[in-house]
Amino acid sequence: MSNRYSDLWKSQKWKQLRRNLFRLQKRVYKAVRDGDLRKARSLQKLILKSRSAQMLAIRQVTQLNLGKRTAGVDGKSSLSYKERFEVLKKLVSSAENWTHQGLRAIPIAKKNGGTRMLKVPTIQDRAWQCLAKYALEPAHEATFSADSYGFRTGRSAQDAQKRLFLHLKSNSNGIKKRVIELDIKKCFDRISHSSIMDRLLAPAGLKMGIFRCLKAGINPEFPEQGTPQGGVVSPLLANIALDGIENIHPSIRYADDMVFILKPRDNAEKILDKVRNFLAQRGLEVNQEKTKLTKTTDGFDFLGWHMRVQKNGKFRCIPSVENHRNIRKKIKAVVNNSNYGAEVKAQKLAPIVRGWRNYHKSCDMSSSRDSLWFMNKTTNRKFRKEKKVNRYRANELCKKGFPAVGYEQNQHVNVKGTKSPYDGDLVYWSLRNSILYDDATSKALKKQNHSCGHCGHRFLSDEYVHLHHIDGNHDNWKQKNLMAVHQSCHQEIHWSLPLGKPIG
Repeated sequence: MSNRYSDLWKSQKWKQLRRNLFRLQKRVYKAVRDGDLRKARSLQKLILKSRSAQMLAIRQVTQLNLGKRTAGVDGKSSLSYKERFEVLKKLVSSAENWTHQGLRAIPIAKKNGGTRMLKVPTIQDRAWQCLAKYALEPAHEATFSADSYGFRTGRSAQDAQKRLFLHLKSNSNGIKKRVIELDIKKCFDRISHSSIMDRLLAPAGLKMGIFRCLKAGINPEFPEQGTPQGGVVSPLLANIALDGIENIHPSIRYADDMVFILKPRDNAEKILDKVRNFLAQRGLEVNQEKTKLTKTTDGFDFLGWHMRVQKNGKFRCIPSVENHRNIRKKIKAVVNNSNYGAEVKAQKLAPIVRGWRNYHKSCDMSSSRDSLWFMNKTTNRKFRKEKKVNRYRANELCKKGFPAVGYEQNQHVNVKGTKSPYDGDLVYWSLRNSILYDDATSKALKKQNHSCGHCGHRFLSDEYVHLHHIDGNHDNWKQKNLMAVHQSCHQEIHWSLPLGKPIG
C-alpha cells in the first residue's frame, strides 16, 4: 500500500503543475498592476482551489524547505506519502475555510543573551500557509516598494548591499552623508493584526484563514499583536504591514532591518518623527537604545557587513566583526570535533566556507582575516596531527575544505526597479538568477541556456540550483559530468524517474 502512494507521488507531473501555478500567479500580478482587484481576488480563489498549487505547497513544506523536519504540536516531523495525500484531501475540502492548530514554541537564543520564541505550525498548517503565500505573494509583489529586499522572491541581501553602495559611493558624495540605523522594537511580536488585515489583498476566505493563523500564535498579554516567527507566511505578512516606510525618506529595508540615508541638510529628528508615526499606526515603536545616527565615515553594520566611506571618498564593505566571529565558531566546531577524521572534516567544512564566501563575494575580502588565512593554517596543523595525513595530504584537504570563491567589490548586478518574477519576463529572471552562481554551476547554466537540464524550465529564484553529477561520482567535476537542475528535479533524478534526457 505504501509503495502505491510512493509511486503515485513520485509520478506526479511536477513540471506541468509548476507551469499551471505560475500561469495563475502571473495573472494575479497583472490584475493588481492594472488595478483590477476584483479579478485578482477571483484568481486568488482559483489558486486556493488549484490542485497544482496544493500539491506544490505540500511538496514545498515536506521536501524543499530548510525547516521541513521541524515538528509542530502534533509531534510529526515528516509525513509519509499516504499522509501527504491526506493533507491534499483536507486542502481540497477546507482551503477556503482553514482552521489552524496550535503552535509549538521553541526557545531560540538571542545575541544579547536573551531568548525569543520560535512558534512552529504543524506540517499541514505549513502546507496551507504555503498555499496562501502562493495566492498572496504575486498580489503584493505588484505593490511593494523597490527599496524593500527582505524575504521577497527575486531579491536578496546583496541587492540591498549594492543599493547602499550606489547611495554612498564617491560620485554620490557619500563621504558627507549620514545614516540612521533603525531598529524596530520586537517587530514580529508587536505588529498589529489590524495593520496586516487592512492591507491584505485577498478574498474573504483567505483573509479569514490568515486571521486564524495570526490568532493561533498570540501572546495572551498582547492578543491583537504579533505574527508567529516560524510560519511560512509570517515574513510576507510583516512585509505587507511595513511596506511604505521606505517612502518616508531614501532608505533600504531588509524585512525589519533598515537604514535611512541622510544628506548633510536632512533633519534626522523630523525623519524619525515620521517613522515613529508610521510605526505607531502598526502597533510598533522605535527601539531608542539601538537606533542611532552615524556618519558614513565612522562606519555601520548592516546584514552581516561593515560598511564605511573612507577618507578618500571610496565605499568599502567587509564582513562585520560579529559575522566573522560566527564563521570562526562554525569552523572550529567542525575542526575540533574528535568524532570526525580529516576527510570528513574537510567535507563538512566545504559548504560552510563556500556559503560564507559566496555571501560576501561583493565585498573586499583581501585581508588575511577575511580570507580565513589563519583558520586555514590552524586547520592544516590539526589535520597533520592525524595518522596517515602528511603535509601534502593536509594541504589537499584544506583546499577541499576551504574552497576558493572569487570576489569583486560592489559588482553585484542589482534587480531592476520594481521588477518581479511574476511579471513573466522569464529570460530576465533566469539570466539574473544565473549571475548569482559562479564556477562550475555558472558554466553549467550557460551550457544549458539557463534552463534546468531535467525539466527544461527556466531557473527562477523560487528554488535553489543544484549540480547533478551524471555518472554518480561526486569527485568527478569535469564539465561534461555536471548538470544544473532545480532542487526538486535533483530529488526526482535520484528517485530514478527521469522526465527528460539529461544533458551531457
